Amino acid sequence: MRPVAATLPSIAAKAIGKRGFAEASLITDWATIVGDQLATVSQPDRLSFPPGKRAGGVLHIRVQSGGAIELQHLEPLVVERINSHFGYGAIARLKLVHAPLTRQATPRARQENRDTPPDPAHQAILDQMLAGVADNEVRAALERLGAAILHQESKVK
Repeated sequence: MRPVAATLPSIAAKAIGKRGFAEASLITDWATIVGDQLATVSQPDRLSFPPGKRAGGVLHIRVQSGGAIELQHLEPLVVERINSHFGYGAIARLKLVHAPLTRQATPRARQENRDTPPDPAHQAILDQMLAGVADNEVRAALERLGAAILHQESKVK
């Protein structure tokens, strides 16, 4: 057996890298970045940068038709919030794509999962598995992922 922390980067890089997402946190924290109301009608689809650059990119966002006009009017605010999330001017503009959303869980459901206290035994195992991860941001992301997986497993049982 190998810790999740050892295998997740290679697995996630293939899936996320194909869509141009250098920062997976844009996907995982979408509801936090844009707010629950916009997150229920939109989701990031693809991030593209000018050749040879990692700034001034275009974020393609899947939008249900009802939220497209609102998101279009809020574009400057959303771009600012995304750039502050990254810490630099990663995004220059948004491109809205009218398409059905592909995710299953709503932002509200994800928030409810965060509010559920973890089982102490599972938390201890997760802490032990992540003890070797030096980067605090990576450890926090893996801890959220592990907690979500454990929460789903406890629902199934």
